[in-house]
Amino acid sequence: MHLILKATGEGAGIVSHLLSKNPNNVYDRTDKGVRVRMVYTTAAERETEVLMHAEPDPVDLVRGTPDGYDITQYINDREFVTSSLFCSYIRSALGTALNGKPKEAYVEWVGHPFDMELTFGPVASDLPDRAIEELFSPLGYAVTLDRDELDYTFDLKKKSTVRRIILRGQVTVQNALRQLFLLIPVLDNYKHYFISEDEIDKIKRYGEGWLDSHPLKEMIIKRTLRFAELIRQYERQEGVLSAPVEAVDAGDDNVSAYEKGDGPDVPSQQEQPPVRLNELRYRAITDVVAGLPHKRRIVDMGAGEGKLSAKLAYIPGVESILAVEPSGQSRLRAMERFAKLEGRSGLAAMPESVIGSLFYFDEQMQHQDVMILCEVIEHIEDYRLNGIMDMIMNEYQPEVLLVTTPNKEYNQVYAMEQESLRHHDHRFEWTRAELAAQCEMWTKQAEYTFEIRGIGEYAEGFGQPTQLVIFRKERRDQHEG
Repeated sequence: MHLILKATGEGAGIVSHLLSKNPNNVYDRTDKGVRVRMVYTTAAERETEVLMHAEPDPVDLVRGTPDGYDITQYINDREFVTSSLFCSYIRSALGTALNGKPKEAYVEWVGHPFDMELTFGPVASDLPDRAIEELFSPLGYAVTLDRDELDYTFDLKKKSTVRRIILRGQVTVQNALRQLFLLIPVLDNYKHYFISEDEIDKIKRYGEGWLDSHPLKEMIIKRTLRFAELIRQYERQEGVLSAPVEAVDAGDDNVSAYEKGDGPDVPSQQEQPPVRLNELRYRAITDVVAGLPHKRRIVDMGAGEGKLSAKLAYIPGVESILAVEPSGQSRLRAMERFAKLEGRSGLAAMPESVIGSLFYFDEQMQHQDVMILCEVIEHIEDYRLNGIMDMIMNEYQPEVLLVTTPNKEYNQVYAMEQESLRHHDHRFEWTRAELAAQCEMWTKQAEYTFEIRGIGEYAEGFGQPTQLVIFRKERRDQHEG
């Protein structure tokens, strides 16, 4: 994770004084397992270039947290990408520049705009290229986005999902850094710390002089504060009255920012704020299950934090729910969620959190009434998926199998780039025709029929954002008759 700041033109040599870092010395500090370095690659009268680099200890990133015992938490991109972590690491080194308080002899240069080039990355963002450009171009920057070509031995993707960003424009050192410290976390949409009222103060401090006029201010505020109450508190302080705010739930399982409503605006005919797609999926699934004649025993595969399982628990006639999940962290949160259901009115069955995976056979999953894969299959490499579906249909043999997966065609409605996927962990996304072809192939090898429905707002020519497949096991007497 790094940031390169390059200033050229009159007075560019003063930048080192604004940063309060001597070009002749390498700034090298290690604090709490993170090594931060600042190195001047150029230090001349009309050109200054400085590299800021942070190198955290990947073990320390999760040590001492609830995630620390789960080995899967060590497999992530936090060690490498330029995110809110990076901003927190280098903040103390840039305190003088951010506050605009250099030595008195250089105070007059705080408000001087330099010809600036800012290069940072890699950035892992769920925003499409167009949205990233729209974040920075209103601030006067020319935006260049670089994606590395991938060199796999088999065809997965042609380009990397991470990007390196280059900004060029006339800007003061203080404003450039303040803008980055506010917008880099917006790009990454990941927070490594508890979000509190301090974030409101940070928005006011770093956004002073430019945020109020930014056309994407609403999105910036929403992705910074996340929670509806904090957003309302900010608006009250600003004297702004707006429509009801829907909070961003960071705990949604396998859900992209577009489906949470954090992506670019999506055309809609609805006057009221739409219900989040994840909630619509849960409603569609519970409606189907509620209408089934046989639903006593349910398996929720890839149950995540147990949100769907908790909703299934209120359906009359349900007696057993196995919430199957391989992640220890997610299972812990699911168990906490299920414990809160105890004694609730209308509860039909208490879900049971079970460790398990689709990658190995588990006999207790056999012959259940309903098996559910909600936003699961797209996280599996497609070359492994056929074997998994064969195991489900010919070994587990649930009476009804419910599968939801994104509709790739709808990504255009979300203004996503052509090769982009809705979630960083998706291995593929299928069009409606591609899903139907896969279902035809799977059911040829098993005694199942299928029906495909759409979930979410319909867009002409693109369908609906989510596809729901209902597989029903055929009775032997149907064949014999």
